Amino acid sequence: MKQIYSEILSFRGNHYEFGYYQGKLLENSLTVQNREKQWKVRKPRFIVEESEAKEAITQFTPGLWQELKGLQEALEWPMNQVLMEFGGYRVNYNRSGCSIMTGDGYMMRNYDYMPKTYEGRYAFYQPTDMGYATAGPTQRITGRMDGMNEHGLCLGYNFMHRKKPGPGFICCAIGRMVLESCVNTKEAVAMLKEIPHRHSFSYTVFDRSSQTYIVETSPRGVEVRQSNVCTNHFDIMTDENRNHLEDSMKRLDAITAQRDGVKSAYEAFRLMNDTDKGVFSKQYRNWAGTIHTSGYLPNKMKAWFALGGDQEPVELDFGKWLQGEELKFDRITGEVDTDIPFVHMDRGAYWSAKNK
Repeated sequence: MKQIYSEILSFRGNHYEFGYYQGKLLENSLTVQNREKQWKVRKPRFIVEESEAKEAITQFTPGLWQELKGLQEALEWPMNQVLMEFGGYRVNYNRSGCSIMTGDGYMMRNYDYMPKTYEGRYAFYQPTDMGYATAGPTQRITGRMDGMNEHGLCLGYNFMHRKKPGPGFICCAIGRMVLESCVNTKEAVAMLKEIPHRHSFSYTVFDRSSQTYIVETSPRGVEVRQSNVCTNHFDIMTDENRNHLEDSMKRLDAITAQRDGVKSAYEAFRLMNDTDKGVFSKQYRNWAGTIHTSGYLPNKMKAWFALGGDQEPVELDFGKWLQGEELKFDRITGEVDTDIPFVHMDRGAYWSAKNK
């Protein structure tokens, strides 16, 4: 078992200041050192043009562009490098797993991915210039893996495939944009229909009404359905599905078979996080091992979070934080059944030419 942690960031200020603050934290960090070596093997196929990226980003979340400018100044990098690392536009995203279930007043989500990409950051951010306050784990620094905003809108995503990518945004950038821009599921669905998608993902959006919408997206189209469970296949755009769906169907069946016995948010968390329930995954070498379980309770404005399986959730009171009360701790710890290095805490969290 490997002991791991996520740092908790708490910041109130404008987007440029937030970017600068994060850039100073990243200077000379293991995250930056490991990613520099990752790029040497996983070379980008093209260069992101600054003017194109700026136009695309500012169309949806102009504050995010200011955050990128703050990162640039703090790190003293060329903007091209900032965009490749943190921009989330026209870059590639690797395959992953993930499972989501919702119920009366809660959304629970398992984030299944590769430790070498997990940056160990959970951010509380309250912008003073534009956009809504958000809380959730980060991906590529500016993106969000899942999260909740000040209006109680919650979001998580599930990977489908990377075939025939389009000129759009990757999943974690889209998650950040939706949470920072939308009040409820109606607005979130509308934005997910409008925003251009780089790869094929499902986005589950949930709010205080306890209504859940699953938005199936690809560069070729968007469809919307209602359901309270989502894994890694489309139900409407089935032509977009991968050929091998056994693991996705297995986790979907495990949730569906046991959810009648789930009578509370805590029992839902246990279904997702317990390693003997059939939902939690240990396929870390296949880019599909469960690294964290997130819970969101929008009517109570609280978030739950656990690293690894068979854990008790750490409760984060987003509502009190929004009122000005600071968090009582700055790190969440856990353990994961793997020896693969994590990008934020281990040297060697990159690929060689043989295992890229």
